[in-house]
Amino acid sequence: MVLAVVVGFRMHDAEAILRARVVETLSTRFQSPVTLSGFHISVARGVEVFGEGLNIYGKSDSNNHTPGIQPLLRIQEFRFHTGLFGLLYTPMHVHVVYLKGLQLNIPPEEQRQEAKALRKDLGRIKIYVDQFICDRAQLLIGTLRQDKLPLQFDIANLVMKDLGPGQPLRFDATLINPKPVGEIHSSGLVGPLQANGPRDIPVQGTYSFTNADLATIKGIGGILSSSGKYQGTLGRIVVDGESDTPEFRVAVSGHPVPLHTDFHAIVDGTSGDTYLEPIKARILNSFLTAKGSVVRVKEPNGHRVDLDVEIDNARIEDLLKMAVRTEPPVATGTVRMRTKFDLRPGESDLTDRLRLAGTFQVSGIHFTNEKVQAKVDALSLRSQGKPKLAKEDLPEDVQSAMKGMFRMDNSTFWFSQIQFFVPGTKVDMTGKYSLDGNEFDFHGHARMDAKLSQMVGGWKSVLLKPVDPFFSKHGAGTEMPIKVTGTRSEPQFGLDFGHKE
Repeated sequence: MVLAVVVGFRMHDAEAILRARVVETLSTRFQSPVTLSGFHISVARGVEVFGEGLNIYGKSDSNNHTPGIQPLLRIQEFRFHTGLFGLLYTPMHVHVVYLKGLQLNIPPEEQRQEAKALRKDLGRIKIYVDQFICDRAQLLIGTLRQDKLPLQFDIANLVMKDLGPGQPLRFDATLINPKPVGEIHSSGLVGPLQANGPRDIPVQGTYSFTNADLATIKGIGGILSSSGKYQGTLGRIVVDGESDTPEFRVAVSGHPVPLHTDFHAIVDGTSGDTYLEPIKARILNSFLTAKGSVVRVKEPNGHRVDLDVEIDNARIEDLLKMAVRTEPPVATGTVRMRTKFDLRPGESDLTDRLRLAGTFQVSGIHFTNEKVQAKVDALSLRSQGKPKLAKEDLPEDVQSAMKGMFRMDNSTFWFSQIQFFVPGTKVDMTGKYSLDGNEFDFHGHARMDAKLSQMVGGWKSVLLKPVDPFFSKHGAGTEMPIKVTGTRSEPQFGLDFGHKE
């Protein structure tokens, strides 16, 4: 009985001593106030230490976007084992500490006090830990900007190993990516901590992102996988990687196409802002290059994508297959394009949030709709003064070309300064084309080499000779207003004398 009382008192003393060591060690390392709501020692299985409600506060609020003073570091629970003799030694050595519910708030760039404190004299540290294993962690990187929310990373599992004083930590982590939903596995080195703040902390490692469901981003679909390597500092991480989405889909078209990308990017790990320098993509047999930024904004909350896109010698049918519901694509040919790509965050479909504006050139155009191509063939021959041939079956289709300016918003392409070329004819038009392929509405002028009377045969040619001068304008044999309207299945070509420009 007496022995039990003595042991009880000794364990009570040990608990108080060890609690003081934990608080003093953390307070010394962070030069900050420390609170610990619960702390217990059990000798049922050796010496097991259990703590809860651990908070470490900085010299200022590390997250001013959340009401109340937020701690620099918060741990829901922690536990570790040690030997009886380990309680007697200072500094005490612990092999593994298990953490649950870790939240780390890195202060905004403008607030450096907490980071500088990490490099101060560590002479009073009384516990050294080799390894941390964490279940459920969250990293928040603060900002003083009211138009931006703190950057948040949710980490499912985290293992960190201390390589020694002044050395980096080796880590292995599984992160939960919110959009697209998927797991990112990353391993590498981080640190040592720098006096100038979190932006200067060295990082390097590799990552893999698998089975990411793009359907969690409204308007697109497919399963993405990506892998790569990175190095630099937390404020400037250089990333080189690649991604594959075998069946990438844009909802408005619904057509799966293979999408592969190779990218070189600069990432600011303290804000999440990413700068692509560049990204190279392959869609079916076509290639494009893009440079720009992916920047986190607050209103609406999310990432805004702003890119300059260049396309050279791509196939127009590849791009149309991805973007337009029409099957088969309305035309084939070679395309060059320069466009600004602006995708704003939000919950609506991607095509409703996407804005494009640029120029394009398409050569070797062949329309897949036989009715449309037949009309183009006939137009070319008549405009060259060969009306008889226009009525015959031709051995091959006439290829045409097009160039102009465009913009896209609200799932509709708007075209200006379009020039359409076919042997014998030049057409200048403006108009719109819906991404679902169900609406054509183009108006303009056609200028033909032949005179009006030369475009028809027989007695009609004689009757039209007197009116040739009325249609011979601006150096053309014939000039007349035209329109292309209707739907993808029933396009309508005709004269447009009643259209008001």
